[in-house]
Amino acid sequence: MSNSAKDETSTMCTALMCTVNDLPTYGMAFRWNTSSVIGCLVCVEATRAFYLQNGRKACYFDCHRQFLSPDHPYRRNKKVVIKNQVEKKVTRPRLTGEQICDWVEEFSPAVEVPPSLSDGYRNEHKWIKYIIL
Repeated sequence: MSNSAKDETSTMCTALMCTVNDLPTYGMAFRWNTSSVIGCLVCVEATRAFYLQNGRKACYFDCHRQFLSPDHPYRRNKKVVIKNQVEKKVTRPRLTGEQICDWVEEFSPAVEVPPSLSDGYRNEHKWIKYIIL
C-alpha cells in the first residue's frame, strides 16, 4: 500500500473481520461441505444431527442445547424442544487453531477440480480443499 502524498509505502495485512451466521456461506468461505449430518465444524463426527425420513435432508433439530451452560434452565426443560428429554450431553472441547491446522494438513492441496476426495470424506470430515481463505 502506498501513500503518494507522503511518498511512503507500507504493508497491509488483511483479516476476516466479520462473522458468518449462514451455514452454507460458512461452508463456501472455509471450504467445508455443510450439506450433510456432519456439516457442523464444531461437532464434526460427534454431531447428533440426523436425516429426515422423507427427503433425506440433514436436520440439526435440538442440537443447539448442548452448547448451553450445564446449569441453564433450557437444558432441564422437558416441554420446550423435544418432549420429555433433558439435555445431558456436554459439547466436546473447541479445537485450537494449531489443532485445526494439523488436521487440515492431512488433506490434499487445493486444486480447481480435486482429482479425488481425501480419505475419510463423509465419515470423519467434510473438508473439500486444503486452503482456508
